Amino acid sequence: MSGQYMLRVVNLSKFFGYGFLGRVKFPAVDNVSFDMEYKPRILTIAGESGCGKSTLARMILGILEPSEGAVIYKERNIQALKSKEKKWFYREVQAIFQDPYDTFNPLKKVDRYLYETAGNLLDLKDARKAQDIVDTCLRRVGLSLDEVKGKYPSEFSGGQLQRVSIARALISEPKLIVADEPVSMIDASMRMNILNMFKEFKEAEEISFIYITHDLATAYYISDDIAIMYRGVIVEMGPADEVLLKRYHPYTKALIEALPEPSKREDWLTRKVKPPGMEVKEFIMPGCKYVDICPYREDICEEKKPPMFDVGNVKTACWLYK
Repeated sequence: MSGQYMLRVVNLSKFFGYGFLGRVKFPAVDNVSFDMEYKPRILTIAGESGCGKSTLARMILGILEPSEGAVIYKERNIQALKSKEKKWFYREVQAIFQDPYDTFNPLKKVDRYLYETAGNLLDLKDARKAQDIVDTCLRRVGLSLDEVKGKYPSEFSGGQLQRVSIARALISEPKLIVADEPVSMIDASMRMNILNMFKEFKEAEEISFIYITHDLATAYYISDDIAIMYRGVIVEMGPADEVLLKRYHPYTKALIEALPEPSKREDWLTRKVKPPGMEVKEFIMPGCKYVDICPYREDICEEKKPPMFDVGNVKTACWLYK
């Protein structure tokens, strides 16, 4: 096995335009770096809507091209992969998205997607063998080919269709699955089932996950490691227990403090965190992006972006720890 890390995200940024003709650029993802070792882990990337976590996920999947930096998977820059290498990458790294109804064409039978995935990624020509693999993957998520065969997406509940999405991702026997808000549109009774599947797949099949969410309760339940994002940057990252219980960064502390009081969420977001739909100017601040509402701010916070400081087992982007 070459290299220490399965995945390396290196100084990754993505700029989008705004203003007249989009001439002014702002970083939706701003110089993000992290590594994942070969041992199976669940890394959660958490933050409020609009913080850049889905943009980051799409760059890791190769759907979006970075403006700066690189995504290195098993020592290969995914932006430089040739055609055959891309097929290898798509077998190894799979995606599960937020809305299962957007994943499937409403006019196409669901089982056709599963057969096509088996044929395209595994080069299966034998229809019987493809059926066996599809049925096996469906059974791993609590379904079967008989339940799915010949049906359209509209004939499934959201939870059922998301399980079909998971089965589809399992067909190629991936080593990494990027799950972008996979349970946010699923009813509560099914959420824990899906999260428990992820934990089971990690343990039994040694699949690593990058779990994208705004829900810190599910993040705490499922994560080995967690990265907290704010305005395009990772402000804190490390073992989930230490990040969520120690709360070194002021934003992490503010994000978690109000969780027991959901009735006050909107007021808390406005005062402490900033609501979704943050202004573009807040992404291009020269210093710490949390400075305008941080109770601990100093002059240096306005002038210079903080690096990641080691605090215990956690890395925290805050000048408090200089």
